[in-house]
Parts: sequence; structure tokens; C-alpha cells
Amino acid sequence: MLNSIIEMFHSIIGAITGENDRKKIRGTVVLMKKNVLDFTDFRSSIIDRVYELVGKGVSLQLVSAVHADPTNGLRGKVGKPAYLKGWITTITPSTATAGEESAFKVTFDHDAEIGQPGAFIIRNNHRSEFYLRTLTLKDVPGHGKIHFVCNSWVYPAYKYDTDRVFFTNQTYLPSETPGPLRGYRESELLNLRGDGTGELKEWDRVYDYAYYNDLGNPDRDPKYARPVLGGSVEYPYPRRGRTGRPPSETDPNTESRLPLLMSLNIYVPRDERFGHIKLSDFLAYALKALVQFLLPEFEALCDSTPNEFDSFQDVFDLYEGFKVPDGPLLDKIKDNIPLEMLKELVRTDGEGLFKFPTPQVIKEDKSAWRTDKEFAREMLAGLNPVLIRLLQEFPPESKLDPEVYGNQNSSITKEHIENHLDGLTINKALEKKRLFILDHHDTLMPYLRRINTTSTKTYASRTVLFLKDDGTLKPLAIELSLPHPDGDKFGAVSKVYTPAEHGVEGSIWQLAKAYAAVNDSGYHQLLSHWLNTHAVIEPFVIATNRQLSVLHPINKLLDPHFRDTMNINALARQILINAGGVVESTVYPSKYAMEMSSVVYKNWVFTEQALPADLINRGMAEKDSDAPHGLGLVLDDYPYAVDGLEIWSAIETWVEDYCSFYYKTDEMVEKDSELQSWWKELREEGHGDKKDEPWWPKMHTVKELIDTCTIIIWVASALHAAVNFGQYPYAGFLPNRPTISRRFMPEEGTPEYEELKSNPEKAFLKTITAQLQTLLGISLIEILSRHSSDEVYLGQRDTPEWTLDATPLKAFEKFGRKLTDIEENIIKRNGDERFKNRVGPVKMPYTLLYPTSEGGLTGKGIPNSVSI
Repeated sequence: MLNSIIEMFHSIIGAITGENDRKKIRGTVVLMKKNVLDFTDFRSSIIDRVYELVGKGVSLQLVSAVHADPTNGLRGKVGKPAYLKGWITTITPSTATAGEESAFKVTFDHDAEIGQPGAFIIRNNHRSEFYLRTLTLKDVPGHGKIHFVCNSWVYPAYKYDTDRVFFTNQTYLPSETPGPLRGYRESELLNLRGDGTGELKEWDRVYDYAYYNDLGNPDRDPKYARPVLGGSVEYPYPRRGRTGRPPSETDPNTESRLPLLMSLNIYVPRDERFGHIKLSDFLAYALKALVQFLLPEFEALCDSTPNEFDSFQDVFDLYEGFKVPDGPLLDKIKDNIPLEMLKELVRTDGEGLFKFPTPQVIKEDKSAWRTDKEFAREMLAGLNPVLIRLLQEFPPESKLDPEVYGNQNSSITKEHIENHLDGLTINKALEKKRLFILDHHDTLMPYLRRINTTSTKTYASRTVLFLKDDGTLKPLAIELSLPHPDGDKFGAVSKVYTPAEHGVEGSIWQLAKAYAAVNDSGYHQLLSHWLNTHAVIEPFVIATNRQLSVLHPINKLLDPHFRDTMNINALARQILINAGGVVESTVYPSKYAMEMSSVVYKNWVFTEQALPADLINRGMAEKDSDAPHGLGLVLDDYPYAVDGLEIWSAIETWVEDYCSFYYKTDEMVEKDSELQSWWKELREEGHGDKKDEPWWPKMHTVKELIDTCTIIIWVASALHAAVNFGQYPYAGFLPNRPTISRRFMPEEGTPEYEELKSNPEKAFLKTITAQLQTLLGISLIEILSRHSSDEVYLGQRDTPEWTLDATPLKAFEKFGRKLTDIEENIIKRNGDERFKNRVGPVKMPYTLLYPTSEGGLTGKGIPNSVSI
């Protein structure tokens, strides 16, 4: 009824003004009102309705792509405003699913002076923002249907200094942009760059750079001071998104921090926030709930019982259900976490039973994780399969400066290993490429003395392995090293452990493997995962939005691979990698964690992030023109590399097909002004501490462009998936992937050694991660290993009409079909008993590079972006 009255009211006005007699262009706008997401936004709703009654709520004006306005700097002519219809009557019911969208009609006068529209200007006269999905025009004279993909939050007009402009889904290189649209294209990029000043607010759309100067909190306590990462030779780092918050009171070089409860308000451009189509930012709330509510509850639980697991059964009980003490803290959890979150996070069944899902690594067999075969297999098909390398000299050598660190070469000798090489000499085993190493020695040793002043007590480790005839690896020796007590220049003090199965020697070998796993867990979390995917990709997100217009083909190619990255990184800085945050509490380098990642960034090389280059660099592959993908693997049954090369090749072919459509010659790459500005800014600002490195591609050729975009997409999608979504399946059972060691290897004649003999399980559990950190750690990785229900996977787009160009659309379909073929290949390989590293003793198929997944905790699926 109300809708009819409003329509009649507008019809009367139209008849009086003569508007009804003109030719019309009819359009449909799809958007999501903010109050679908925020049911408390009642006042704004009322004000919005007043505007709607006079027909002035949301206005749209078409912009000509063919006719310039000489009075407006030769920009495209702008049509008369048209207004959305039915805002009041299109009310999303309270039963709506999260992020439900609504369609609205809009009718434009056809104006011959406009001709073909190439953009539109939108003004939101309401008091609250909305998420604009698309505008579709039908029956545009001479042009038919014209589609605009918007995907952006539009705030009230008074929040902006300039108009919001959206372009059609046409793609143009800068030099090919229709003249009337060029000014709009350039102005939009200027708006996104901002002016580099002031604290940024949620409606600002500014992408800008800052150092990692927001991890410390010296105002809270001097012990929470941390060095600034980025902008110095000592601590180089990729840049993060600028927030503009004022400096701390204690240290002008450290940015002030938001209170924990305000974590969700940390600035990132609004379109980069989680949940474009989700209710209440599920993931962000999960992280906040974890830190704010679960931690006190866990502390209470751990204070009421001994702070140790006494046996592996105590750990298994986490997945079978254990009683959380009744009381105000459990009530606090229930009161503060929404019901659907409570079911996910605290699985309470009415009897107060707390329960984690069973990690895949112990689902089929509770003890197979302890075998040497599984320990070695996970270096090829586990959580961190990106570090193992071919051993090319024996004994292993250090690259640390002997002037500073003395002799750091390995103390593993021929006598330690030669009897276990299946009849080969060491030289023959090296020659036949049968020896491999997992080497954490040089990364850790410079920090080890400081790390061991904290509650952590650990070693720098080297693990040497042998390739057996059946294609599996067996560990031969683990070297554990400490800095010399008299000073670094005296070299390392090392001890070598070799495999044993029984008695106290068997228990000592299990501990040696645990120390190596601790090293690998920290390296994985801080370097393989955080630094080499999350941190290094963020500058690409920022530079792309600042320098490549949404009309640019490379923006359209890369944009899906940047979804949610700035938001998850901002949250990480706020509650995970900050001083005193979850990572410092649960991973062995403690307060030196981020500083260590900065030192490792010194050796980061962009071109070596390509999978083929990485495999060659580690000696795990050799160039071979006759082999698939032009590479021969040294170790054929290397699941990460085998699946990864198929994914890499599919991405590379897709990128080549796409880029070759827009760039027919190298000269077109060189003369693309936006592309050249993007690449210059990326090197000089985004990765500014690396700007003088000789290895950066020059961006002079189509091949350099293809190689660069392939690396970006690989890192953001497949590499991140390989090191992220296995966290809970492999490390949800923490004895398999301990993150902390709290005491050194027991020495003969000590009470600890006697305990190791009499109760090896208890001694093992007292050495690795404590109970509280275990609960906190596995709560965190459970959240980080989950896919959201609206995830978009490699080979998918969130809108089918992301470009008008038919050839790229066909190439993208081909890419999707190729990924489907790869899924079938992975299933076949996992079912082939010849490939013993794909399933292993734990009976856990390798699926981390299986492209698609359903939502939840699946251990498979490659999202387009670093979105968690």
C-alpha cells in the first residue's frame, strides 16, 4: 500500500513537470542496507524514510563515455539525477540471512547528449552507509544492456569531499580510456591515495603505507616496547596499511594502540573489511572472543588443575570432552559470545563439556604421529613443506659470519650416519641425491642466547634425512646446538642424536624430534606463513589500489587475490603478533618473534617466491625440458611440489592468456603509465627496504608482467593455503607440532633424566608447550584453519560479469576446468599406493592444494586470497 502511494506521488510530480513524456532508461541497483547488518541502526532508518518520502534518498547520474563537457575540464557530460525507488518498502525481514541483498528500480531520462554511459555518480543522502553491489541498465538506445560492478560501501555524501564514481565493467589501458572518462579515472586514483596526513576514519577510502611501528605498547609497560620494523637497515620489513593513529606518549616512533575491545575498529579501507556479505564479521568476533573471553576461562581451568598434562590421554581428552568448572567465568563466556559462535567455539553440550574437534593427524591412529616415517613425511606433505632441501655438502656448513659466530658448521660425522645409508657411502649418497636436510641452525642461532633468557629453553637444530628406495625419507641424525657459554665467537656447542626405539634412548630420540619440531613450528608460523604470505602481499594490495584504476586489466586480474588481506593483517597486528599477543605467548621466540622475521626478510627475494625457482633453489628440482612443467623433481613423491607445480602451471597459463590479450607487444607494457607507476611504487615504497635489489623485474616486457602476476597470485592463493589450512589437521594435536620447549634435554644423573626413564610421556609433556598455551594455541589455529561459508576459491569469481571482454572470460573458464582436472589428479595420486608420502602412517591424504572446499575445518581448498 505504502509503495503504491509513493509511486502515485512521484507520478503526479512527473506529470506536472513533463518528466513522464521523455524516453527512459530503466535500471536495477542491487545493494545491501547497513541495517541488515546492524539492527540497532534505528534512528538512521527513520531519517532515511523522511528523505525517501520526498524522493531524494539516493541519487544516480550517468556520465557520458563519448561526449565531453567543456565547462568541466572536458570530463564526460553528467546526466540529471535519478532516484532509487522503493527504499522504504524494500525491507529485509528479521529472518533474513546475513548479508541479504535487495534490488531497487531506478529510471533515468534518456539524454542524447550523454549517449553511451561509461560511469555513474552516486550520492547517498541517507544517514547510514550501504553496500553497493551492481547497477544494470537495460535497453540503452544503441547499446542495449550496460553493467556496472561496484562492490563498495557508499557512505552518506556529507562524509566525502568528492563524488563517488563507478565505471562500467569495460576494461581499458590508460592510453585507451575514452577521453571523457580519463579525468574521472585519474581523480578516483588520487582519492584512494589520500594526502598522507591525519588519522583515517572508517569512511575514508585511503590506501597508504606505514612501518610496523604499532606492535609495541610502551605506554602500558616498558617490557612491551618493540623495535620499529621497516625503514632501517637493521630491521627491514614490508610496509603495512597506514592508520594515522597518533604516536604513543612514551615513544614518538611507536604508534599508539587501540584498546583490545576496540580491535574490530582498527582502520582498514571499508571495502577491505571482512564480511562484504556476512552478518557481524564472524571471524573477527571469533578472534576477539578467543582473546577476551576464552583466555580468562582457560586460566581459571588451568589454575584449578595442575598446569601440566600428565599423559597423552590428557591431551586426547581435549577432543573427547572434558568438564569445564561451573561458575561465573563459564557464564561470562555464554553471555558474551553469540549463540552460533558458542556452538562453534566452546561446543558446550549442556553439561559443560569442553571439546575440540579431533585433528586428522590422530583421527585414524593415535600413535602413528610418533613414528620416524611420519616425522619425515610431514617435511614433504605437512604444514611446512617449503623448507626441506637437498644436502649438497657433508658435514652441513653454516653461512653465519665466523668472525662474529665462530665455527657454526655441523658436528654430525660420518660415524653418525654411514651405517644407515642402505650400503652407500656418504659421497655416493650425496652424488645420488639421497641426502636431505631440515636446517634451522643459522636462522635461530643469532637469537638463541636471548630467546633462552625467556621461559623458552631450546636449541638450534639440523635434521639430516636419507631417501630410501621406496621413496620415503628416514631421519638419520638430529643435531641440537647452543651458543658457547664463553661467547658467540667461540662457535656452537652441539650434540648429535640418532634414532632409537626403546628404553631411555628411545625417549631421548623422541625429545630430539620434538626440539626439531619446535624449531620448525616457529619458523612455519613466523616466516613461511606470516612473513612470506601475509606480510609480503599487503604492499601489493596497497599499490594496486593506489596506482591501477579499476578499469585497468591488471587491477581486474589481481583484485580477487587481495580480498580480506588488509583486514586479517590489521587484526593480527592488534591481537596476534603484537607485544604480549597470542603469538608471543604460544611460539618459542617469544618477544623476539617479529624481530627475527625482520632479519629473515633481509634474504627475501621476490623472484624466488615462484614455485619452480624455490624448488631449484632448495635443490629439490632441476630444469628438465622433457619433464612436466619443465622441471624434474629430485624426489618424485613430494606431494607439495607435485600438486603445487600443477597449480602453478595452471595459474601461469591463465595469466599468460589474460595478459597477452591486452598487451600485444613489450612496448605496450613499457608505455602503460599506470602499470609503470604501480611497479615503481611497489618497489620503492611497498617493499622500500628492498628498492635497490638487482633482482626486481624491470617490467619492460610482457613476460616480466606475466611472471610477476603469476608469483603474486601463487603466493596469495596456493602458497598461503599450503601453509595455513593444515594448521589444525596437523598441529591441533600439539605433541605432533609443539611450539615451545621449556627445558633442555635431560642429562644423565639428573632427576629429569630419572623421570624420563620412569615416566617418558610425562617428561615429554613437561618439556613441550604447557597446558594453558596448548589450549590457547589450538583454539587459535582452529579458527585460522577454517574456511568461511562465503569463501571464493581459486578459479572462481564473486561475480560472473567481472569483465565485458569475451576472450579473458573464456580463458578464465579454461582455468576453472584445468583446476577441476587437478582435483581429480590429486584424488588419484592419494589413492595410488606407490606414493607412500601422500597418506603416510597417520592415514591422512594430502589435500592442502586441492582447489575447492566447503566451509569449515576441511584441510583442503585454495581461497583466492590471504583471507585468514
